[in-house]
Amino acid sequence: MNHRPRLQSVPLYPSPIRSILRGVPVRHARLFYVFVFTKMKSARVVSAIFPLFLVAMVTGERASYLLSNLIESAGEFVSLAEREDTLLRDLFQGYQKWVRPTQHSNNTVKVRFGLKISQLVDVDEKNQLMTTNVWLWQEWVDYKLRWNPEDYGGITFIRVPTESIWLPDIVLYENADGHFEGSLMTKAIIKYNGAVTWTPPASYKSACTMDVTFFPFDRQNCSMKFGSWTYDGTMVDLVLVNQQVDRSDFFDNGEWEILSATGAKGGRHDGTLSYPFITYSFILKRLPLFYTLFLIIPCLGLSFLTVLVFYLPSDEGEKVSLSTSVLVSLTVFLLVIEEIIPSSSKVIPLIGEYLLFIMIFVTLSIVVTVFVINVHHRSSATYHPMAPWVRELFLQRLPQLLCMRTHTERYLYPELEPHSPDFKPRIRKAPPGPEGEGQALVNMLEKATFSVRYISRHIRKENFIREVVHDWKFVAQVLDRIFLWVFLIVSILGTILIFTPALKMYLLSSSPPLAP
Repeated sequence: MNHRPRLQSVPLYPSPIRSILRGVPVRHARLFYVFVFTKMKSARVVSAIFPLFLVAMVTGERASYLLSNLIESAGEFVSLAEREDTLLRDLFQGYQKWVRPTQHSNNTVKVRFGLKISQLVDVDEKNQLMTTNVWLWQEWVDYKLRWNPEDYGGITFIRVPTESIWLPDIVLYENADGHFEGSLMTKAIIKYNGAVTWTPPASYKSACTMDVTFFPFDRQNCSMKFGSWTYDGTMVDLVLVNQQVDRSDFFDNGEWEILSATGAKGGRHDGTLSYPFITYSFILKRLPLFYTLFLIIPCLGLSFLTVLVFYLPSDEGEKVSLSTSVLVSLTVFLLVIEEIIPSSSKVIPLIGEYLLFIMIFVTLSIVVTVFVINVHHRSSATYHPMAPWVRELFLQRLPQLLCMRTHTERYLYPELEPHSPDFKPRIRKAPPGPEGEGQALVNMLEKATFSVRYISRHIRKENFIREVVHDWKFVAQVLDRIFLWVFLIVSILGTILIFTPALKMYLLSSSPPLAP
């Protein structure tokens, strides 16, 4: 009976391996030993391969053949890191990252440039800043970073830290916080032909001139200008990859909507040198719902509340107080607007014009209300007799035009003068005798008649004064009704005329204007 030779002692192997390989065929033990100590050099990989080795030990020659192939493949996998390490050492041996990667001094490094926006963080009208989170896509060719993939196990690209390679110093010219470049903590991808691709994320605060003429129905045109900080166009040239800003991963903003985001290449000349740059223009439209609900509608309510002042009876002492309260409320709204919009003397914002219009409107209403109250408290006792034309106009004609009840006809009672013959009684001396008694009775009756006439004249005078007071009060009511309609019409027309241009521009915002 033939027995396969067994490995009884393995003096050349370490003691842990001898315990594992005792009783294992010699060819399998040698294969495992070579694999562990020459190929793998990793305990984790050994633990992964060892079950397969046991299977090969039990099943025989076929499994041994498969295990041999697996070991060879694992050896190639491990050597990939070694080859990449060798590639990096060969590429960066003597590499100087401060030198522009050109073979000749008159060659130009062409940098392909693109922009991808991920978030519009904020648009600060007060400080005239736009905050964005973007990705800067840049690609150029570095001839010193080329290799033959066949010499390095088929490696076609590697990733290296950007601190180790030459970078084009492309910055944002209109930066407002001092961070001109993107993040340098990201790696660049290098292909075997020397093409370097770098896509750093960046958070920019760029200066933007705000036009708040139609606030809060305004649109803003903010631009971001990128270019090399030190290289002119003969050394580094920018190539615009795509005219449209990539918005595939854009996170919507709750206050602003991006209507368009386009790029264009330009250049500035400094003597004989030309400096190319790429400008991206962002057309932003404000979403006015918040300001409409919490700013414009309350202002409209205050303006119509001013109109109701003239519907309040003049007997009430709250007419002037109501107008003054409205004026104070408008002042508070004006302070809120002042905190939002920039302090500029070039343009007056739309909402500022409307608030100014309402404040003038309320001020005039206070003046008119004081005049109406003065008319309301006039009477003959205050030496304000009513002129005939005032009586004709305000008591007869205007009430009919204003759909008011006409004032009833009043009878005028002329006041008797002291020198009137009827003012004093005619008292005669009574002759003596029976005729004297009759004359005394007549004198008594004349005194009684005089008293009755005096009382009658006094009552008629009071009635006359009361009617004059009522007439002036009715004139005040007519004036209130006139100013009610006048202020209502002016308020509606003023609101329409002020907001119509802004609403027209907002409704036509689907076709954004050309960038200036």
